[in-house]
Amino acid sequence: MSGNRWVTEAANGFGTTIEIKEELYVAQSDYQKIEIYDTYKVGKIMLLDGIIQLTEYDEFAYQEMMAHLPLFSHPAPERVLVIGGGDGGVLREIARHAGVRLIDICEIDRMVIDACRKYLPSLACGYDDPRVNIHVADGNEFVRDRQGYYDVIIVDSTDPVGPGEVLFGEEFYLRMKRSLRPGGVIASQSESLFLHPAIVKRLLSIAGKLFLHSGYAISYVPTYPTGSIGVCVASDGREVRQPVRRPDAALQSQLRYYTPELHTASFVLPYFGEQLLKGG
Repeated sequence: MSGNRWVTEAANGFGTTIEIKEELYVAQSDYQKIEIYDTYKVGKIMLLDGIIQLTEYDEFAYQEMMAHLPLFSHPAPERVLVIGGGDGGVLREIARHAGVRLIDICEIDRMVIDACRKYLPSLACGYDDPRVNIHVADGNEFVRDRQGYYDVIIVDSTDPVGPGEVLFGEEFYLRMKRSLRPGGVIASQSESLFLHPAIVKRLLSIAGKLFLHSGYAISYVPTYPTGSIGVCVASDGREVRQPVRRPDAALQSQLRYYTPELHTASFVLPYFGEQLLKGG
């Protein structure tokens, strides 16, 4: 940050600079540097190790797709696990599904949870649902001890560095597969097709190897580098590229991004993306 007026994310040859109004929280946890600011243009923002994780301006696009793509790919999800996602936004979206009976969240960094509950209540309201159980633990170890338990597992991770690195490996995906009940679905943050094509290709190759159905969906999030982020969705149950359920009118009215039509369209990739993932 320079001049106490701007905060900049600069990585992988890209940068995003946002004018800030006020510094709300800056701290170093055992795992990462946590920063939360209020801004003039995009509301409150959070960075982890200098990387923008969310802004109030467009977080709904990411949270809705991370949650509703896998949930609407399952006919009747009851038990859901979120790995990462300490801001609570994915929890908020899962809680909109009345049929879900249990929501576990496994976040390695307690300081992220506490900071978001204090400074980002529009997302952290997800923790207020009585179905939510908080586990402060390593997600890779957590899933190992819960075989055949969940209907949906959502990995809302940081980039594949630091505490999030292990969540991008084949062994972790295999552990997730073993933690699913029959017909279960996984969804994981899978980076930008433009910025990290090698990571996207590797993750989809792993998913294609381990699951009967898999796909890479694109969500448009303006404040992320390249303006887009990917979600890898996979299952041994039904095809994940079309929803098996539709939100009723009451639920759809609560959403700002996800629709059943967009669910299907998000898996349609530009030609270079199709070629990248061909055979994956």
